[in-house]
Amino acid sequence: MSMPTNTAADQFELSPIVAGLWRITTWQLSVPERVRWIEQALEMGITSFDHADIYGDYRAEALFGEALHASPGLRDRMQLVTKCGIRLRSPQKPYRITYYDTSAAYIRAEVEQSLRNLHTEQLDLVLIHRPDYLMDAAALAETFAALMREGKVARWGVSNHTTSQFALLHQHCPLVTNQLELSPLQMGSLDDGTLDQAQQLGLRPMIWSPLAGGRLFTSDDEQAQRVRMEMSAIAARYGISLTTLAFAWVLRHPSRPYPITGTGRIEGLRESVAALDVRLDAEDWYAIWTASKGHSVP
Repeated sequence: MSMPTNTAADQFELSPIVAGLWRITTWQLSVPERVRWIEQALEMGITSFDHADIYGDYRAEALFGEALHASPGLRDRMQLVTKCGIRLRSPQKPYRITYYDTSAAYIRAEVEQSLRNLHTEQLDLVLIHRPDYLMDAAALAETFAALMREGKVARWGVSNHTTSQFALLHQHCPLVTNQLELSPLQMGSLDDGTLDQAQQLGLRPMIWSPLAGGRLFTSDDEQAQRVRMEMSAIAARYGISLTTLAFAWVLRHPSRPYPITGTGRIEGLRESVAALDVRLDAEDWYAIWTASKGHSVP
């Protein structure tokens, strides 16, 4: 079955660098400090903010929402992205186990909770966080359509979905992105077809953990040491930081990805944005690939 033309994606763009709020609960910022952090991100051209209902043990969205409530004019200058579909076992939600749920009732409940948390009337983009093995694609698409008709969600996408999982849902409801992991230490999406599918469909992927969750700087394993050594030499030649180089490496992919930051440091945001002015040549890109793999291309 052929996939639908994705008119929903035609006019939709995120900022070239997306701010990730996964760790906002650890930043220890007051409400005024959160407002200023958002303002500074916007000043750099970072207008897209990536959330999930479960981040920070279900508390992260509300912290960001407090800043939007304190300075309502900020909402009109940004795109709000969030994710749902995971029932995370925690002190806040004492489920017997953590599991996935894409039932109509749960997706609706989480979308409506995110709207309350973020003090907004509409979410610009909502992603199904992980593939639900019990997902009924047709039924989920009906839930998508209903929430769009009600003006609660503008667009839908997925995160961490394989090519077949993406295609299954996309044939019922046009999706605008697949949020994937990619970094100099984690390259699975280069070979599993997901980035190829993004190019095929003209749907720009979002990229989580472009710094490998910080392992790029802190890990002492053999792979990380090889990559750091190679990247340090390349970064010195370009006159940029390792963070900037890592983002530039991701941005070099022809799927035109949107890399997501994970930092509360303004300097970290600046280093990420600086990658937009860097164009790695193919040899440097493959030198990092070779260091990560520990062998040359076949």
